Amino acid sequence: MVKVVDEVKKIEQDIISWQRDLHQIPELQLELPKTSKYVMDRLNEMGIEYQTLVNGNAIVGLIRGNEEGKTLGIRADMDGLPIVEETGLPYASTNGNMHACGHDGHIAMLLGAAKILNENKDKFKGNVKLLFQPGEEFPGGAKPMIDEGALENPKVDAVIGLHAGGLSEELPHGKIGIRYDTMMASMDRVLIKIKGKGCHGAYPHLGVDPIVTAAEVVTSLQTIVSREIAAVEPVILSICRINGGFNQNIIPDEVELEGTIRTFNNETRKKIDRRIEETVKGITMAHGADYEYLYEYKYPPLINNKEFTYEFLKSAKKILKEEDIVELKEPLMGGEDMAFFLEKVPGTFFYLSNQKEIGGKVYGHHTSKFALDENELWKGSALFIQLALDYLNK
Repeated sequence: MVKVVDEVKKIEQDIISWQRDLHQIPELQLELPKTSKYVMDRLNEMGIEYQTLVNGNAIVGLIRGNEEGKTLGIRADMDGLPIVEETGLPYASTNGNMHACGHDGHIAMLLGAAKILNENKDKFKGNVKLLFQPGEEFPGGAKPMIDEGALENPKVDAVIGLHAGGLSEELPHGKIGIRYDTMMASMDRVLIKIKGKGCHGAYPHLGVDPIVTAAEVVTSLQTIVSREIAAVEPVILSICRINGGFNQNIIPDEVELEGTIRTFNNETRKKIDRRIEETVKGITMAHGADYEYLYEYKYPPLINNKEFTYEFLKSAKKILKEEDIVELKEPLMGGEDMAFFLEKVPGTFFYLSNQKEIGGKVYGHHTSKFALDENELWKGSALFIQLALDYLNK
């Protein structure tokens, strides 16, 4: 038997040190040369075999057990955000980017799990795949990894991942949150160009005003949600950027609208896509304008597998007190491309609540003063290890 908590506590300072090192070198999107090298260096030190995908920016490690069996995938995303850090921490980033969403902690927790599992590979059957993924924030690294074979050879039978920080208001500090079905919404992007005819602001009758047209489009799009989708179905359609014009007395040629759509239902996503374009087409035609339209299906809804989540819960109770495991009442409208892994194989995604106060205050994800409480990181590693042992030896 592996005394998981005892083993993880022995390397807790390593996990914290890895997180601090990674925190200082945040990189963006699908280009993570320093981050990937750091992970590969640690895997080399541990003697864990791996391959790289996505032009060397994704890493798939493999730990083989003592005999043939199932394969469990454990995923950690690795990218940061283009935010200038203002935490004042001694290990703060100074390169103009920031781990403002906790991905540095995700990597460190998976490295911790990898170290212990590799040292105890004689105690489980099958395999553990370590899925170090770039580009979660943008443009999405899970699908390219899957397309390049991350879930094959050996075939992954189940997958797990986590998100640290403070995503859910239902979750007190130090506890984990689970759900047995929908955990997070889809995340899609819409880009609309309203094409009019520019003219002097004093003579609007000589042109076609894309600003007035765009204003009508923005208001009308909200009725898709309020009048065409059942009130009990959560849907968000937010226009988040309007760009047009360059002077107080000139009507421009075009206006750009960009926004996000969130839902838990793939059929609803398709309906909203169709109805947005139909609405834009009708309004622009009525105003004598034209349009260009792009709807990008980015991340699908993140849906946990009920049976696997129940197995994870049984393992989690060996690590944490029962009161430290919270079944969340509501899913989040935020998106996560872990959803692509969960579309392919059964698995679960859970939250670890571990935000750190900066100056006596807690700051949210994607802000310049967001920070993780490193004293809670051991829990993520321990939960990964315990699940791997239980699942693979079942």
